[in-house]
Amino acid sequence: MPPRRRSALLARLVVDEPGRPQVILGELRRVILDGAVPPCTVIPLREVAELFGVSHIPVREALKTLIGEGLVTHRPHGGYAVAQLTSNELREMYIARETLETASLAAAARNATDADRARLLEVNSLLEQAIRDDDPVAYHRQSRHFHVALTKPSRMFRLLHMLESAWNVTEPVQSMVHIGRADRVRLHTDHALMLDAFMARDVDRLLLIAEQHHRRLESVIATLPTDTGLLAPEDISIAQ
Repeated sequence: MPPRRRSALLARLVVDEPGRPQVILGELRRVILDGAVPPCTVIPLREVAELFGVSHIPVREALKTLIGEGLVTHRPHGGYAVAQLTSNELREMYIARETLETASLAAAARNATDADRARLLEVNSLLEQAIRDDDPVAYHRQSRHFHVALTKPSRMFRLLHMLESAWNVTEPVQSMVHIGRADRVRLHTDHALMLDAFMARDVDRLLLIAEQHHRRLESVIATLPTDTGLLAPEDISIAQ
């Protein structure tokens, strides 16, 4: 009998502090959010427990937490896997992201410190580098950092926590990796305009450009392929 192939997820887990439940949860969450393991990747309970040197109980508790966060699904007799959204669910999460981000932008633009603006400029330069390098993985990562830097100065911490949670649910899809370069360039053009309005503290212009950006995002997300395993058929739900 040939040896069983090691899970791709297992190979990416880092075990610096074996046995600590929060480390197990944090590592599983990190690997899923990195996007290196696609939706539907199996999470082998026994092997994860062995890797961390624990019983099944803390691993199962970590997976329950991740189910609550929308990052993992569980099927009776089918085990645990990285969650897979349907096209409609992905659109819903982008609407949630837009609503929460929009609610924070005015306060963020008004409250931003010099350090906040410097951070936004820094992330924007990394986005520009990703465009020049035609590096979709870097663009996806830095796009999120840009939106975080844009909203964090609002200091609306509960809202920002909800925004982070909504964003996390969409991460396994890695949307910006799977769209075309021309779409990434157009989205980054919006980023540049948002940056300019933010730096000028022009809230009305910032909100208008942000709305246009989200409409563009919606149209781009609608073009994501449905036959690659990234997205589930519409009769399958994330809630298990």
